[in-house]
Amino acid sequence: MMSKVRLKFHNVGEIVGSDDLAIITLTDEMMENMITIVCDRAMAVQLELRDKQIPITRIMLPEVLAGIIKDQAGIMMDIIITDIIEGQYRTLLCNRVTLETIPIRASDAVLLSLAARIPIYIESSLMARQSVRFSGLSNAVSLPVNTLSLEMLDQALKKAVEDENYELASQLRDERKRREKK
Repeated sequence: MMSKVRLKFHNVGEIVGSDDLAIITLTDEMMENMITIVCDRAMAVQLELRDKQIPITRIMLPEVLAGIIKDQAGIMMDIIITDIIEGQYRTLLCNRVTLETIPIRASDAVLLSLAARIPIYIESSLMARQSVRFSGLSNAVSLPVNTLSLEMLDQALKKAVEDENYELASQLRDERKRREKK
């Protein structure tokens, strides 16, 4: 049986210098550690609606479908983040009874978790590898290099070279090469 850590949505915020990307912050229940997930601006808007508990969300598609699944089909689900592959968290929607799983994009899983009140977990060893200390007071967060898409890696590498941050540029280049080998 897999050891897992329950996560909770903390917030969604902007990525400085990017108009089309945002960052989702999830913490453990004790709010000691966090992971971050990159999402697009449209997803950030949807998450903000749920975070602010805007009444219109009660009749929006994620909530309506979640109601049908729970009330009419009686299906109880969990969301589990199990791995990271090519800069993307491998996330599964898991039926608690049959243990059947369905892959789901991590940002969509967070939205579904909020809309349907489905618990979201991360495999313990993955949390240990990917998480950083949570500080609710900080305006900046660290993004693990292995959670960046190739496009984001290239943009970050270009900026690191422009800023003459050669140590960071070297780390980003190494991550890109590691992915190319796969």
